[in-house]
Amino acid sequence: MKLTGSQNIPAPRETVWKGLNDPSILQQCIPGCSKIEVTAPNNFKATVTIKVGPVKANFGGQVTLSELNPPESYRISGKGDGGFAGFATGGATVKLTALSANETQMDYDVDAQIGGKLAMLGSRLVDSTATSLANQFFTKFGGLMKAAASAPKAKASAKTKVAAKNPVKKAAVKAAKKPAKKAAKKK
Repeated sequence: MKLTGSQNIPAPRETVWKGLNDPSILQQCIPGCSKIEVTAPNNFKATVTIKVGPVKANFGGQVTLSELNPPESYRISGKGDGGFAGFATGGATVKLTALSANETQMDYDVDAQIGGKLAMLGSRLVDSTATSLANQFFTKFGGLMKAAASAPKAKASAKTKVAAKNPVKKAAVKAAKKPAKKAAKKK
């Protein structure tokens, strides 16, 4: 099975790169993923439940990142065992291109092989499920990266709005922070 595509992510390239290497972000974005843990630098162990047509299976697998060129590209490869449902092996080349300060294009080229009951379901069903899972991943990932990219700006703008509306409150907050900073420095 081959899956090639491109997605625009509304976040800076460095933010997208960090997200692609963060197990907690990936766990939230991968459909059916119940666990991702780091086993070694650039190695992860994952548990994913996938339903393809009438077959639903839990896959346990290993994922390895290689050919790292931060924050531009890498190769991700893995293999998973789904017990009676079969197995999956494959990899993907991922390339990030900064389109602007706040937008990144992610190009991916996936090659995967499946075996067991999953392979008997037919390529049309497997391909459409893979496309659907990829779309779910990118929708969730894009949302999280947009939120991560705008979070620092939102905090700064909120403080500015409060200060602009109430200069007395601004002075009180500033005065309250000074003793706290001095106490932190003494420790």
